[in-house]
Amino acid sequence: MSDKVLHLNSSNFDETIASNKVVLVDFWAPWCGPCRMLGPTIDELAGEVGDDVLICKLNVDESPEIAQKFGVNAIPTIIFFKGGQRLGTAGMSSKDALKAKIKQFA
Repeated sequence: MSDKVLHLNSSNFDETIASNKVVLVDFWAPWCGPCRMLGPTIDELAGEVGDDVLICKLNVDESPEIAQKFGVNAIPTIIFFKGGQRLGTAGMSSKDALKAKIKQFA
C-alpha cells in the first residue's frame, strides 16, 4: 500500500471524511480478489492526485460497523465524501474513471 493512502478505522473515519477535501474511501478486504486487483490503481491514484484529495482504504473485516452504516454489501466499493457528506459511489473502476469522479466532486 502506498504511504499516501490513509488507512481508516472506527477511530479516525468520521474525522477524515469531514475534510473539506474530496475523500475517496475504498471499502475492501484482504481476501477479496477484485479488491487486490484494484489496490495498485488506488495506490497510483494516491500518487497522482497530490494533497487536494484524500485517498483512503477501510478494511471491512476490521470495521464492519462502518461498512454497514454506509450500506456496503459488496466489495470493492468506493464512496466519495466531502465535508462529511456522501457524494457518490463507484465499484471496480479504472484510474481515469476515478479521476473523473474526483473532478466532478471537487
